[in-house]
Amino acid sequence: MFEDKASGARDDRVGLKQALEFVREGDCLIVWKLDRLGRSLPHLLNIVTDLQKRKIAFRSLTEQMDTTTPQGEFLFNIFGSLAKFERALAKECIVAGLAAAKKRGRTGGRPIAISSEKLTAINEALSTGASKASVCRNFGVKRTTLYDALNRKAP
Repeated sequence: MFEDKASGARDDRVGLKQALEFVREGDCLIVWKLDRLGRSLPHLLNIVTDLQKRKIAFRSLTEQMDTTTPQGEFLFNIFGSLAKFERALAKECIVAGLAAAKKRGRTGGRPIAISSEKLTAINEALSTGASKASVCRNFGVKRTTLYDALNRKAP
């Protein structure tokens, strides 16, 4: 018997980790309730799928889910379909949000660290023989930022 004292939403549950390492092929992992096993539907599905691959049965006493029965297998497949649907909806919302932001003139990603005017001046200084170290000091730019800007500009 394994137990955790921490919240089921935590990722580092020692009791769950020990239980999953302990069970072997032919065993059955039994939990009181589904939410005691996984922190979310996708997490729960990952755990039960892993158990199935390892030929370990799974039962939840409260929901009466048993992957060794056809009904339990059916219920598990419904949960899998719901998780897939949930991921597809989330992706659709993200894509729609990005498109709406783009229409408003907003773009994602990290902001440009060196303006085009400053980069032009840096390139002129480098072409006249200034070292990259001196350019970084004079323009107040970190070396890695300079290299990233120069690499981004080069085709």
